[in-house]
Amino acid sequence: MVTTSGKWVRLLIAAVLLAIGAVLVVGGAELLTLGGSSYYFAAGLACVMSSGLLARGNRWGLLVYAAMLAFTVLWSFWEVGAQFWQLLPRLAGPTVIGLLLALPQIRRRLTPVTDAGTRWGLGSVVCLAALVLLGTFLTVPVFDVSSDRTMALSAPSPAGAEWTDYGANVFGTRHSPAVQITPANAAKLEQAWSFETGDTKAKRPDIKSISFMATPLMVDDKVVFCSPTGKVFALDADTGKQIWLRDPHTRIGNAQMLNCRGVSYHADPAATGICAKRILSMTVDGRFLASDLATGTPCPDFGKNGTVNLDEGLGDVDPFRSYTSSPPVIVGNTAILGAYVRDNYTKDDPSGVVRAFDVKTGMLLWAWDSGRPDDAPPLKQGEKWTRGSVNAWTAFSADPTLGLVYVPTGNATPDHVGTHRSPMLERYASSLVALDVTTGRVRWSFQTVHHDLWDYDLPAQSSIVDLALNGRKSAALIVPTKRGEIFVLDRATGKPLTPVEERPVPRGTLPGERYSPTQPYPTGFASFAPPPLTEAEMWGATPLDQMWCRIRFRSLDYKGMFTPPSERGMLQWPGTFGILNWGSVSIDPQRQLMIVNSAAIPQEVRLFRHGAKTDRPAMAKDSHAPGYLPQYGTNYGVSLLPMLSPLGIPCEAPPWGKLAAVDLRTGRIAWSRTFGTSADTAPFGVAVPGAFNLGGSATTAGGVTFIGAAMDNYLRAFDTATGKELWKGRLPAGGQATPITYVSRKSGRQYVVIAAGGHAYMRTKPGDAIVAFSLSSSTQR
Repeated sequence: MVTTSGKWVRLLIAAVLLAIGAVLVVGGAELLTLGGSSYYFAAGLACVMSSGLLARGNRWGLLVYAAMLAFTVLWSFWEVGAQFWQLLPRLAGPTVIGLLLALPQIRRRLTPVTDAGTRWGLGSVVCLAALVLLGTFLTVPVFDVSSDRTMALSAPSPAGAEWTDYGANVFGTRHSPAVQITPANAAKLEQAWSFETGDTKAKRPDIKSISFMATPLMVDDKVVFCSPTGKVFALDADTGKQIWLRDPHTRIGNAQMLNCRGVSYHADPAATGICAKRILSMTVDGRFLASDLATGTPCPDFGKNGTVNLDEGLGDVDPFRSYTSSPPVIVGNTAILGAYVRDNYTKDDPSGVVRAFDVKTGMLLWAWDSGRPDDAPPLKQGEKWTRGSVNAWTAFSADPTLGLVYVPTGNATPDHVGTHRSPMLERYASSLVALDVTTGRVRWSFQTVHHDLWDYDLPAQSSIVDLALNGRKSAALIVPTKRGEIFVLDRATGKPLTPVEERPVPRGTLPGERYSPTQPYPTGFASFAPPPLTEAEMWGATPLDQMWCRIRFRSLDYKGMFTPPSERGMLQWPGTFGILNWGSVSIDPQRQLMIVNSAAIPQEVRLFRHGAKTDRPAMAKDSHAPGYLPQYGTNYGVSLLPMLSPLGIPCEAPPWGKLAAVDLRTGRIAWSRTFGTSADTAPFGVAVPGAFNLGGSATTAGGVTFIGAAMDNYLRAFDTATGKELWKGRLPAGGQATPITYVSRKSGRQYVVIAAGGHAYMRTKPGDAIVAFSLSSSTQR
């Protein structure tokens, strides 16, 4: 006999099942009309039926739920196989409900009559589902490709192995000759010192958006770096104590994101006295600074009292919508730098001109404006650079022997509409352009995306390496892309060293838009481009939000990586952050391995015709934040939104981030593994392996790769040859930066240093710390 309390339990459980079933039926019906899976509609009907039977105390309600759960197990295996993170949202919720229903204390309150089938049927199915989840969890792979490569260590590194350029050197390899830290002792790393800049939103209320992701330099036993507000610090390499600070008192205004990725160093061996060795840096209010390495004093011979105005020649400039955030590359006495220009706001943004300055005087030597003819003469008095021409916001690399600087470019803004672009603005967009260091003339260029409507600009410093790929020696240039494809070019001519084929891509229907019929795809070399998304890969914490993600997937245009933007809305995969970004790659020349960290989140992109009465999201705070962007000067505004479930979870199944090594002798992946977790950002600290990451890696001759980048607050060390995780050190904030490693001349100790400041758009913990790690003194002895 069922008591009064049992009746209320029964009705409560029936109501919960009815609510779940109703949502599944309504959502499942919509998914069916969009051509999606029928499972959710059928499961919803089963839950509604089970609810009705249980409300009347009928034991068949339990058996109907058991049948639904058994079918869910079979359907899940049929759709995704034995993949734990895919099975989890399909089975976890239904299994927990089944477990509650199968508990004797609950079952007796649900139905007064039971038999062997009622007692054991649901329980058996629950046990099966639980065993499936447990079994697949225990076999979750860390490595996709495992390697047993071993490599003997090189000779001891020279005393004072420094880090003198953003990418360790002008070649952009992010590699150090230091060997003190090895796979055998990396686990004994400990924090040596830390330093706080004082530039955080908490300490500076006037700051709206800030990301501290500088890559320091280490020269003359000084760690030198810039903070997001343009301050330049020099710290003692062994203690982290401040030696000097130059504060330019930057006007912050309405800068979209305060950011300074690094500074540059130049030494004149023939000079003595102040600024014989100097540090070059930039500010978001359009200034180019030169400071004495020893004291931080402004260099009096550089521009006006150590400052050059970068806004000259740009015309009308909103100084906080276009500025230089990446350090210049220096070849001889020439410093070459580009600039960030805001995305998706107007076609009348300032020019993306690339300029070269004399390191000693600050005099403008040449300027390359992609919107002007290649043989155009220098600007005359009163003339301005081309408005809205393609910019180059990331770091450059250079080959001094060839006299070339390699410039990765973006597309002409706005990014997701191209009806306004002239052939002149298109020819060097989303390309790697090789400029003559002396004249600024184009020697060659290679376009990685034709008529780019996806913001697939080149985000990363290219890397110079001598390859013996497939037995053929080549002077190569490695070009990482947001697409996850890596182009390998001859750095003297720009011709591909691995095959590149033009493949047909879908074309859109916007009036006046020009669509490229093909796009270039490299072959014969490792690719990190993800396979096309399918409905089955949509994810979520529960079947309900997974169903929502499936509905979103079916409601958007999606025809692969180059799906054209549309008014209906399209799924962009990868999104505008790309697979590879400004962290670039690192290269171990001794082991002939290239280390690549990759990640991606799908994005919803929708165009809105100006003047049309359609609902659109709120205006985005800036060009990288979710929301609506106007794209003035075109017929369409655009909204950019991450594809997340109602619970804020990515609609793409994990892992979201990986770390891999490419064998440069074969072009194939040597090893690949999940990288990072969501522990510091996910609700309840859930540590999903393989997190989104942003930042770069550094390799060493000692055989260790260091990288932060992930969404949890750690700096990690990996065995470069095998990918085995050796150590992780806790950081006070997100490590969305590239670490450096060096050997102090004074102490002989090897340090690993990283900026721990978080990233505003990744929502990692913000901070303002520079943190150093080294082996303990006892370990070194």
